Amino acid sequence: MLSAAIILAAVSLCIWIVLTFFRGSFWLLRLYDDDIAPHSSLKNWPRVVAVLPARNEAETISQTVESLLTQDYGGEFHVVLVDDHSEDNTAVLARRSAELCGRGDRVEVLAATPLPPEWTGKLWALNQGIELAAKYEADYLWFTDADIVHAPDTLSRLVSRAEQHRLELTSLMVILQAKTFPERLLIPPFLYFFLKLYPPKWSASPESKTAGAAGGCILLRNSALARIGGMAAIRNQVIDDCALARAVKSSGGAIWMGLTRKSASLRSYRSFSEIRDLIARTAFTQLNYSALLLLGTVVGMMLTYLVPVVLSFHREPLVWRLSLAAWVLMTITYLPTIRFYRLSPLWAPFLPVAAAFYSFATALSAARFWLGRGGQWKGRSQAPAKAGNGAA
Repeated sequence: MLSAAIILAAVSLCIWIVLTFFRGSFWLLRLYDDDIAPHSSLKNWPRVVAVLPARNEAETISQTVESLLTQDYGGEFHVVLVDDHSEDNTAVLARRSAELCGRGDRVEVLAATPLPPEWTGKLWALNQGIELAAKYEADYLWFTDADIVHAPDTLSRLVSRAEQHRLELTSLMVILQAKTFPERLLIPPFLYFFLKLYPPKWSASPESKTAGAAGGCILLRNSALARIGGMAAIRNQVIDDCALARAVKSSGGAIWMGLTRKSASLRSYRSFSEIRDLIARTAFTQLNYSALLLLGTVVGMMLTYLVPVVLSFHREPLVWRLSLAAWVLMTITYLPTIRFYRLSPLWAPFLPVAAAFYSFATALSAARFWLGRGGQWKGRSQAPAKAGNGAA
């Protein structure tokens, strides 16, 4: 038993050494913080159209539309909102918000047509918005969500970076709400785990196959969208943002993903069940609907996050020292995320608790898929009825 404990502790520590020093510096958030990065002004600002899919977003749509129409952008800019079969007054409130801003002429509201087979709802809505936006002959399309408020300089910063670095896809992870107890415990880990999966340094590197993006804020060069075959190329993808980034990068386009506090999600998660469903929507999709990958992921999460905590209380000095060293590295790498959310450092040692919750939600995601309820979004089950390649 002692030798097994030593092996587990040593393996956990090795994992954390690799994650800390050889995983693309994913945890050093200042490297990707767009709020503190320099941005150049341009002589000629390209044309941009924001495409905004919205489904039952009456609670937030007015603030979102207002934040788009008050962008201090120096070029031609329009907004296309696609009302995706809302059962509330999303479209009415969007138009009213535009009129109150005195910029109703810059917003078009389109009612989505019925969802065809093999398309996910959001991508079908985006596709229709793109078709309508074609008349503006925009250089860039800005995809954003109907529950996000952007700072007035967000579009300028996105376009400046894209033009300066010749990027074809530029994305920002907006800050999520972290006010309730469930949010403070589980939302910062959402960012941490995402960056661990898609280190921004690797996404930006043309030598790496990693391609990450955040669907709440994506600036896409129109020529890149045409080159990959439009949204039809990814029409059935549940994790649509990363699928889009992967398609653009594999076609030779440069991509970049960073972070911002200036743009914020308005959606709050008041209960653990709401965050559980947020994770469960795409967790099994991330594993390519594979039972083997699910098993490996759960075991890996236990070995990475739970073993160091449990064995830190072992009586054998070598075991607890190795385990405590792993827990310390874990905490150190999590601290920048805690600081990004402006929370107390006392939250940092509790990452293992969040990891256990995420493991449970991932298993639930698989169970829902097997029951035919995978990829739930706005009342739709978007995961395929049968697993694709790689499923086991």
